[in-house]
Amino acid sequence: MHNLAARSARRSILSGEASQVSSVFSRLRQGAVALGVGLSLIATSAPALAEVKVGVSDWPGWVAWYVAEQKGFFKKNHADVKLVWFANYTDSISALSSGQLDANSQTWSDTMGPLAKGVPVKAVLVNDNSAGNDALMVSPKIKGFADLKGKRIALEEFSISHFVLATALAKNGMSQKDVKVVNLSAGDAAAAFMSGRVDAAVVWNPWVNQIEKSGKGKSLFTSKDMPGLIPDLLVAQDKAIKAKRKDLVGMIRAWFDTEKFIRENPDEAAAIMSKVVSMKADEYKVFLPGTKFFDAAANQAAFNAADPKSLQTVAPTIAKFLLDNKLIDGKPDAAKGIDASLLTEALAK
Repeated sequence: MHNLAARSARRSILSGEASQVSSVFSRLRQGAVALGVGLSLIATSAPALAEVKVGVSDWPGWVAWYVAEQKGFFKKNHADVKLVWFANYTDSISALSSGQLDANSQTWSDTMGPLAKGVPVKAVLVNDNSAGNDALMVSPKIKGFADLKGKRIALEEFSISHFVLATALAKNGMSQKDVKVVNLSAGDAAAAFMSGRVDAAVVWNPWVNQIEKSGKGKSLFTSKDMPGLIPDLLVAQDKAIKAKRKDLVGMIRAWFDTEKFIRENPDEAAAIMSKVVSMKADEYKVFLPGTKFFDAAANQAAFNAADPKSLQTVAPTIAKFLLDNKLIDGKPDAAKGIDASLLTEALAK
């Protein structure tokens, strides 16, 4: 397959103090290669007045914005959008928080740190939820969670993988004290598992797919079993919401055209998205089944505080993990980080 060793950071947990507004809950999962496709790099100046400057990193729900661009959905919905590619996901979070971007593609968990610091940003759209792309993979001898007691589990410590394990154990009456965590990067964790050096590993695609195809392991728990807890978002600066509202509303409408296109034309969508990250289309299609792209109805549920899987409802669970592991300072106010009014406007055609 593609050069897995070159995959760079999306969702790797960093210290909240590593930079003033750095990522606290990222994946270390972006960039199949070092992006030799001529896309824009990190913003170095304030956003242009006439356009919405939006950060994008390597994750299917975000790479999908290039489908919107290439299929003319921005133009159709009167949205003046400039996509800015970030080879390093954590840099995009800093760029949004410092005002170099109008909006950014980032996780709900990575938005907690800036919110705790009082940075004026708000989630305005849910692109997707991980729905199987992250998985706890176990050897054939592991029949259930009880068999995991005392076993070695490889994963990227304090990453999404760590959060998946913590959630899986809690849902099955166990805690992290019942297992032995081995801190390895995702690629190394997969290799350690496939060579038999550990009994289990928490990894994401394409490693999940590789392990399954090898016959050496199966999933015991996946992100599909924790709906709502791994949302990927469009997060905007308050000042951009005020000054560029029409374009952001148009962008949300363009997203719904994009979701429909991906659903109805997966092969063409995969061909467009794969070129962005220098992969083959058939390789990229591995990511699509494990990504639940959010349509209008799913977004309405996500922004409805009464829904059990909504952004506001799941926020305390995510914040607890971050606080327990000292990854953020202070308790974030999730309600202040959500603005459903643009979604409402986008749907009021």
